[in-house]
Amino acid sequence: MENKKPLSPHIQIYRWHISSLVSISHRITGIINIIAITLICLWVSLLILGESNYNGINQLLSSLVGKFIILGLTWSFSFQALSEIRHLIMDFGYGFEIKTSKLTGLIVIFGSIILTIIFYLIGKNFT
Repeated sequence: MENKKPLSPHIQIYRWHISSLVSISHRITGIINIIAITLICLWVSLLILGESNYNGINQLLSSLVGKFIILGLTWSFSFQALSEIRHLIMDFGYGFEIKTSKLTGLIVIFGSIILTIIFYLIGKNFT
């Protein structure tokens, strides 16, 4: 007896959509943000162990690699915040139409990049 049930779409034939990209990125940035918050708490708690430990991390974050990490985390937090707002609106029952879903997904993607640039420019004035 042959099984006539349809198979799930395979990764090779599945077309990516903005909503799936935002959904997967939302999960990934959530994990990155949890790790980042934990590391930030550990970094601040190094003050208890002495100023030299704290200064070592400050030197790392002042380097080119550190600035890249900070910029990436800024984008990650911005993306997560905008995506959460999108999900909150969807929890109220709005934004499920395909056109609206694509638009809000693009707003999350480009809005997080714009917010990152704004935060960078604001932070640049403080240093």
